[in-house]
Amino acid sequence: MKILFVSPEYPATFWSFKYALPFVNKKASLPPLGLLTVSSMLPPDWEKRLVDMNAGPLKESDIIWADCVFVGAMIVQKKSAQEVIDRAKHLGKYVVAGGPVFTTGYTDFHNVDTFVLNESEPSMPQFVEDLSQGRAKHIYTSDVKPDISKTPVPDWHILDKKHYASMAMQISRGCPFDCEFCDIVVINGRTPRVKTPRQVIGEFDALYNYGWRGSLFIVDDNFIGNKARIKEILRAIGVWMREKKRPFTLYTEASINLADDEELMALMREANFNAVFVGIETPSDEALQSCGKVQNVGKDLSEKVKILQRSGLQVQAGFILGFDSDTPKIFDDMVKFIQKSGIVTAMIGMLNALPETKLYKRLNEAGRLLKKQSGGNNTDFTINFVPKMDAKVLVDGYKKVLNSIFGAKNYYTRVITFLKEYNMTAKDTKLNFGIKLRALVSALWKLGVLEKGKFYFWRMMIWTALKKPALLAEAVTLSIYGFHFRTVLTTKIEAA
Repeated sequence: MKILFVSPEYPATFWSFKYALPFVNKKASLPPLGLLTVSSMLPPDWEKRLVDMNAGPLKESDIIWADCVFVGAMIVQKKSAQEVIDRAKHLGKYVVAGGPVFTTGYTDFHNVDTFVLNESEPSMPQFVEDLSQGRAKHIYTSDVKPDISKTPVPDWHILDKKHYASMAMQISRGCPFDCEFCDIVVINGRTPRVKTPRQVIGEFDALYNYGWRGSLFIVDDNFIGNKARIKEILRAIGVWMREKKRPFTLYTEASINLADDEELMALMREANFNAVFVGIETPSDEALQSCGKVQNVGKDLSEKVKILQRSGLQVQAGFILGFDSDTPKIFDDMVKFIQKSGIVTAMIGMLNALPETKLYKRLNEAGRLLKKQSGGNNTDFTINFVPKMDAKVLVDGYKKVLNSIFGAKNYYTRVITFLKEYNMTAKDTKLNFGIKLRALVSALWKLGVLEKGKFYFWRMMIWTALKKPALLAEAVTLSIYGFHFRTVLTTKIEAA
C-alpha cells in the first residue's frame, strides 16, 4: 500500500519564523513529528512519502501516486488541511486524518474517510488491520493514555532534513497543571508519561545516524512535569553529549518552577540546553489565580526569568491579554514586565476559548461564546467570546502592546537587557560556518542599512561587541527574529 503523509501549511505567525528562515537558507522551522511517528507505526513493507507543505508544494502527482492520504494538523493549520483533503478527494483518494485540529473539531470536516482521534498508539493496530482488509471504520478513538515507552522512533528516512532549521523529539506527554485556557490536559492528560532513558538515547542515536547536527526542539507539553524521571534522562543525555561532542543544541517548554530547582538547571546545562519556552501569561496575580495558573502565583516572575537566563537558558515566553480581571492598566503593565525581564521572544496573544477546555465550558454555560471558533493563531486580532473589557479597548490595547515591544527601540533595548544576564553555557551547533556567514551578511544589510530602526540595531551590536563579544552570534540571531516579528505584526495590522 502507498501512503502519502501531508503536513498542511502554517500561516505566517510569530512561531512560523517565515521571515527569518531565508536568512539561514531554510524553508521550515520544524518537521511534522507526529506524521513521522505514525509512519513508524505502519507496516514496514508499505511505501511511504512525506510532503510538508511548509517546505515545498503538494503536487498532484504525489496525490495520484498514493492509495491513501494521511493528513496531520494542528488547529492553526485548519484552512490548509481542508484544502488538502478536498484535493485528495477530488482525485478519488482515501483520506485519513488525525492531530489536534481533528481530535477537538472533527465534526467540522465532512469529507474525511477515517479519523484517528486522540493519541494514535491505542487505535493504530486495529486501524491498520481494518484498512488492509478494506473495512476501515469512520472513527477510531480511545480514552487510553498510552505508555509512550512503547512508542517507536520517528521515521526520519522519509524526511529531507536540509529544509529545516531544527529537528524535533518528544520525551514526555502531559502536564501536571490545569490551566483553564489550555487544551494540553484535554489531549494528553495531567499525569506526565515519560519515555525511558534507554529509549531517549536510542532516539538521539537515530537522529545522529540520520546525519543531523544542530538545533533540536524537545516538544514536550511541560518538559519538567515529572522532575524525577526527567533528571534520570538528563543524566543519560549529558553522558551522550560528552561522548558525541555535543552535536545537538536543545530547547524545550517548561513551567516557571524550573527556576526553583538548581539541580535540574545544572543537568539541563550538561545536556546542552540553551533555551526554554515558559508560559508567563500575565504579570497580574489576580488573572493568574482566576485561570488556574497556580504555579505562577505569588512569585517574582521577572526574577525567576533572570535566574533561568543566568543559568544558560534564554527564556522565550507566552503572554495572554483578555482575562476577565484585566483592566486597561494591563497593557502598560505587560510592556513594563517584558522590558524589565529581558524576554526578547515574547509571544503575546488574546485569550481564546479552545474546544473542550474548562474556559470553553465556563463561557459556554455563561452564554458568552461567539459562533466563530479560535483559529489557533496567537497573533490574530480576534477573540471567540464576549470579554469583560470593552472589545475595542482590548483589541486596541493589544495592538499597542505589540507595537511597543516589537518596535525597534524597545526590542533592541530588550536584547541588551537579556545579554547582560545571559550566561551562555551550551555549545552552539545550530549552523555551519557558511550559513552563519550568510546570515550575518544578510542581517547587517537588511537590519543595519535598510530598516528604519537601524540606529538601535547598531547601538545594540556595538554594545555587544564591547561588553559581551562572545554573544555576538546570539545578538545577530535575536535581531533576525525581531525582523520576523515586526514583519508578521505589520502584515497583521495592515490586514486587520
